[in-house]
Amino acid sequence: MSTATADGAATPGRASSSPPANRPNASKRKSLMGTRPWLAAVFLLPALVLLGALVVYPIAYSVYRSFFDASGNGFVGLDNYQEMFSDDATKTAIKNNVIWLILAPTVSTALGLIFAVLTERIRWATAFKLVVFMPMAISMLAAGIIFRLVYEQDPDKGVANAMWVGVHDSFSESPPFPGAHPRPTAGLTEASNGSFTTKDAVRAGTPASLPLVAAKRGDISGAQDAKAAKAEPGKVTGTVWFDFTRGGGGEQGTIDKGEKAMADLRVEAVKNGKVVAKATTAADGTYTLPAKAEGAQLRLPAWNFSEPYNGVDWLGPSLVTPAIIGAYVWIWAGFAMVLIAAGLAGVPRELMEAARMDGANEWQVFRRITVPMLAPVLSVVVVTLMINVMKIFDLVYIIAPGPSQDDANVLALQLFQSSFGTDVNQGLGSAIAVLLLLLVLPVMFINIRRIRRESRR
Repeated sequence: MSTATADGAATPGRASSSPPANRPNASKRKSLMGTRPWLAAVFLLPALVLLGALVVYPIAYSVYRSFFDASGNGFVGLDNYQEMFSDDATKTAIKNNVIWLILAPTVSTALGLIFAVLTERIRWATAFKLVVFMPMAISMLAAGIIFRLVYEQDPDKGVANAMWVGVHDSFSESPPFPGAHPRPTAGLTEASNGSFTTKDAVRAGTPASLPLVAAKRGDISGAQDAKAAKAEPGKVTGTVWFDFTRGGGGEQGTIDKGEKAMADLRVEAVKNGKVVAKATTAADGTYTLPAKAEGAQLRLPAWNFSEPYNGVDWLGPSLVTPAIIGAYVWIWAGFAMVLIAAGLAGVPRELMEAARMDGANEWQVFRRITVPMLAPVLSVVVVTLMINVMKIFDLVYIIAPGPSQDDANVLALQLFQSSFGTDVNQGLGSAIAVLLLLLVLPVMFINIRRIRRESRR
C-alpha cells in the first residue's frame, strides 16, 4: 500500500489518513430511532395509552357531560354553566379560590425565602431545614386531622387556643364563677347586662348575705366553708356563698354547715346609678364596704358570672379560610425553602461581598442582589404552588367543620359535593370541573413558556 508525496510520487508502506470517497460522514448518520420509528412508537405507546385513558378521555367526557342534565339523558346546553354562576355556593368557592391563589403561594414563598436566607447564618442549618421540610412527608389527610385538633375551640384540647388563652389570661383576670346566679326568691334582680342588684338598700352594722346557686362543681371544689360576716359599726358587711347543701337539706338563704364560700367575687355599692364603693370577697366569702355604702344597693357585676375566655373561634365562618391556609403554609413552606436554598447556593458570593465593601447593608444586599438573582427560582415556586392551590380539596374537607364548610368552600370541594353529595348532579359537577380546568390552564401555559425559555439559554 502507498501514499502520495509532495512531488506527486507514491511512497509505499504508508496508509492514507483521509476517508474513502464512498464512506458516509459520521455526523450525518441517522440515529437508531430515526431509522426505526416503530421502535420509538413501541416505547411511547404505553405512556400515550395511559395519558389518553387518565387525562384526555376524562377531560373530553367532562366537557361532553357538562351539557347534559343530572340524569345524563337530557341535553341542556349551557344551563349547567348558567346555574353554576348563579349558585351562591359556587360563588363562595370562586371567591375563596381567589383568596387561596393570592395568599397561600405568596406567604409560602416568602417564608421559604426567609428560612433559606437565615439558615445560611445559623450553625444547625441542616437540622433546621429538616424540621421545616418534615411536614412535606405528612399526607394532607394526616395534616388536616392534626390542624383540626390544633384549632379546637376548647383551650384544653386545641393548642392554638391554649396558647392564645394563656397570653390573654396573663393580662386579664378570669371570672371566678361563670354561670352562677341567685335564686328567684333571693331578693336580687337581674339586669339586662347580666349583673344582679339587691332590691333593698343596705345599712351599716347589719350584715347583708348574698346566696348564689348554679356554680360549677370545679369552681367550688376546694373552697373554704362559708362564714357568717360579723357586724361592724359604720361598715357594711356580708357573705357571698354557694347556697346548696350536698345531699339535700339545709335552709335556703341561711349559711348551713358545709356550704362553700365564693371567694374573689366583686361586690359594688350603687347609689343613684353610681358606684360609691367596691369590695372583693375573701376566702371565707365575707366582704366589707366602707361607711359611704350606707343606704346603697349592692350589685354583683356581670363579670363575676360571665363565661371564661375560650380563645378565638378559628374554625368559625370568618376565620376558617385563613386558618386552613395557615395549615397549607405549614406544609409547603418547607418545599419552597428547599428549592430557594438550592438556588441561593448558586448565587455568586463575590457580588454580595462587593456590595458590602461598597457600603451596602444586609437589607440592601438582600433586596438588590439576592432577590433579583433568585427571581427564576421564585417564579418556579410561585407557579408550582399556584397550580397546587387551584386543586386544593382535602385540607378544606377535613379541617372545616360542618357549620363552616360552606364558608370555607372551594371549587374542588364544590365539584365533589355536586357530583357525589346529597343532591347529585354530575352535569353541574362536570361544568365546575371544566371551569377549574380553564382556570388552571393559564398558569400551566406560563409554566411551559418559562421552561422553554430556560431550555433555550
